[in-house]
Order: sequence, then structure tokens, then C-alpha cells
Amino acid sequence: MVNICYCLNFPELPLQGNYDDTKYKIYFADSGLLVAMLDEEAQEDLRTNKNLGVYKGALYENVVGEAMVKAGYKLYYYKRDDSTLEQDFFVRTASALIPVEVKAKNGTAKSMRTLISSEKYADIHCGIKFTGGNIGYSDNIYTFPCFCAFLLKRYLVGANI
Repeated sequence: MVNICYCLNFPELPLQGNYDDTKYKIYFADSGLLVAMLDEEAQEDLRTNKNLGVYKGALYENVVGEAMVKAGYKLYYYKRDDSTLEQDFFVRTASALIPVEVKAKNGTAKSMRTLISSEKYADIHCGIKFTGGNIGYSDNIYTFPCFCAFLLKRYLVGANI
């Protein structure tokens, strides 16, 4: 029914054993169930007006998390206690740790940029951002529409990242 996303102690490899099992976020395993649990007014607003409003960010994040789990990834996030640095998800490839950001709009992904540019995080070289926008690349961040989240693993393998 739910997917658990554990908080990493540090944004570095390995992921197993590098997380706090008392800090976590929960996502619905089925985004349709999440929408079904919204109150009647919100559901009507979604159906009739296509107005996601305050739910947009949470819905997008849940959809991406769901796609990642279905692709075989375990969910991890990072939030540094002494700052605003927070990263939605992480995936690992054979040689790197990839931060994954979900933005309902095409935001700046400040935390991801910090992780990529800092020498402190040697395992991080680039990032993936899912948005309501289009495909793009800038400053070592690959941007994709949220509906492409199910292709994440295929892309990372094909791009040899």
C-alpha cells in the first residue's frame, strides 16, 4: 500500500547502511489511491478544472517515487538538519550517486546544484530533475517531464552515467 523513503545520513555511497530507519517519508504505492483519498471538493477540482493547486507538488513527487519503485529502486532522500539542503530522491548507478529532484514547475533545484558542485560529495557528478516542463540539460542536470519517470533506469543505463 505504501512505499517508504528513508533519510540518508550522508549523500554518498553506499546507500545500504547509510540511512536512518527512524526518519522516513511515505508515498502511496498507487498514485490513483492518493487521488481517491482526497476530499470530494479536491477530487472534483482535479477532474473538472484540471486544477492540481496545493496538491500538485505532492502528486508529482508521489508519481515519480512510484515509478522509481516499479523500476526496482529503493527510495532514499536527504535532508541536512542544520540547513535547507534537501533532496527528494537518490538512485545509484555502477559508478555514481544521482540526486533526483521533482518540481511541479520548472524550479531551480538549488539543493541539487549544491550537491553537484560541492567537492564534499565526490560520488555525485550530475542530477536528474523531473518537472511539468520539457526535456533539457544545463549545468550537469538532465531535465525530463514527470511522465517520463518510468524510463529513468533505462536512460541511466543507456547514457552510461
